[in-house]
Amino acid sequence: MKIAAIQMVSTPDVERNLEAARRLIAQAAGAGAELVALPEYFCFMGMKDSEKLRVAEAPGDGPIQRMLADTARAHRVWVVGGTLPLVSPDPQRVLNSCGVYAPDGTQAARYDKIHLFRFERESEGSRESYDEGASILAGRQPTGVALGGLRLGLSVCYDLRFPELYRALMHPPCDLISVPSAFTYTTGRAHWETLLRARAIENQCYVIAPAQGGKHENGRRTWGHSMIVDPWGELLAVRDEGEGVALADLAPARLAEVRAQLPALTHRCL
Repeated sequence: MKIAAIQMVSTPDVERNLEAARRLIAQAAGAGAELVALPEYFCFMGMKDSEKLRVAEAPGDGPIQRMLADTARAHRVWVVGGTLPLVSPDPQRVLNSCGVYAPDGTQAARYDKIHLFRFERESEGSRESYDEGASILAGRQPTGVALGGLRLGLSVCYDLRFPELYRALMHPPCDLISVPSAFTYTTGRAHWETLLRARAIENQCYVIAPAQGGKHENGRRTWGHSMIVDPWGELLAVRDEGEGVALADLAPARLAEVRAQLPALTHRCL
């Protein structure tokens, strides 16, 4: 199966972002991808985090979700829909949700981001800070989904730092883990590749990590480096910065080979 990680530099304009996503999904499908994954916040990077409330959709209904379903159906591909804001029980916060759409356009799964990023750093007189919890309500449920004969585990961005989430997804083992992200430039440069390769190695599965990558209209700079990693931790594809597509093959024979040579998943005691 050929899989594609889409990198974007999303804007405060939802329709512009949706058009870019349509174009990039079409590009990936045209290159033979059967599964296409979008980055976190693919549909909206507002000037302020509170603006997510303005574009939040009810679960199962809205133009962003319809675009994902329609595009999956049009190209007959699986679409991992990055994340979009959904209405939550808290009127001041949204859910940061990843929907998975089957080739017939039906929603196969939905995952609400569990771990919420908070970061503060002072360097050379400047201060960098960010707190997702101010505008996002955390999810609670680890989520995996069957894609034909494969199993996909869902996660989002900051989840990457919590290996216990991925262990919870490995019953039964996942063949692929998706990590749609919008890593900051600072944390991405320090830890992004290391964490992705670690999650692939310890869970002996492929990892697809579509990311935001560039300078955004709201002033943020995201790290990018969208990646696909194999079960041995080898980098199969990387898109450094800017809009584009990273493509690679997911080979069931490679999964079987790694798990047979070093059967670590069967050696777990906890």
